[in-house]
Formats: sequence, structure tokens, C-alpha cells
Amino acid sequence: MLPPIPSWDGLHPLIIHFPIALLLVAPLLVVIGIVVPNKGRSFLITAFILMLLGTVASFIAVSTGESAGELAERVANVDSVLENHEELAETTRTVFSALTVIFGVMLFAPMIFKKDLSSKIVIPLNLAFLIFYGAGVVLLINTAHEGGRLVHEFGVRAMMTASTQTPQTSAPSKRGDDDDD
Repeated sequence: MLPPIPSWDGLHPLIIHFPIALLLVAPLLVVIGIVVPNKGRSFLITAFILMLLGTVASFIAVSTGESAGELAERVANVDSVLENHEELAETTRTVFSALTVIFGVMLFAPMIFKKDLSSKIVIPLNLAFLIFYGAGVVLLINTAHEGGRLVHEFGVRAMMTASTQTPQTSAPSKRGDDDDD
């Protein structure tokens, strides 16, 4: 039988890894899109999809984190780290929202206006974007580090509901009357 689905505040440890992974992989696809010119557009579109999914996941992560943060406040001496983590998470969400919109405009504006840009413009534009994206990655890593501190340094854990199942124990063996020698 599957374990019970955690409450909203208990989902934070499960959700948080999606935006981290997706947003860290996306710039690698941008680099591949720059380096491989014949299939570059496909890689750039895939990078945009990962950024979009990672950004949406960051909104869910911040929401579940706010709920989990209320429980974390019960842990002693955690206030400043928790506050820093919350502020970094909100800033990270905002930065990646902006970066995703900017990359979407860079990617789809030429299609909308039916004007192809030369590689002399596309490559430096994507490289400049990657520099700004790198700043977002640093912010993301700092946010994750502060969350890791909450777990590993202060022992903050998600509240999980107790399972309704009881662990099965082995039944005692039946002993006959003649076993009492």
C-alpha cells in the first residue's frame, strides 16, 4: 500500500527539488543551443520549457515553504535562518520569473515579428542572458543552502501524518501443552 499523501506543509521537501533541478539544467541546454547551430532552436525551446516548469514549481515550492515555515518556527534559534531562507526563496522566484519571461521574448519575438536574427546577434544575446541567469543560479543555490541548513543544522523536518496502518508483527508461535518440560 502507498504511504499517505502529506499535507500542504509536508509537501515542501518533495516539491523543492523540482525547481532546483529544472532551473539548473536549463542553462546547459542554452549552451548546447548556442554550440549546435543546426539544432540550436530545439535546444533553446527545450531550455525555455524547463525554465517555465522550474518557475511554476518555484511558486508551488514557496507556497508549501510558507506553510512549512509556520511549523519550523517552533524550533529554537531558527528564526534568522528561516527568515533569510524565506526572503531568498521569494527573491529567487521573482528573478526566475523575470528571466523566464525575458528568455521567452528573446526566443519567440523573432517568430512573432517574422524576422530572423543573425547568429551575430543571437549568440551574444544568449551569452548575455546566461550571465544574468548565472546570477539567478547563485541566488538559487544560496536559497537551497539556507534550506539545507534548516534541515541539517537545526533539524527542521516536515510534519507527516501518522499512517493508519500498524506494523505487522510476527505472530507468536503456538506451543502445545507438552512443550513445558
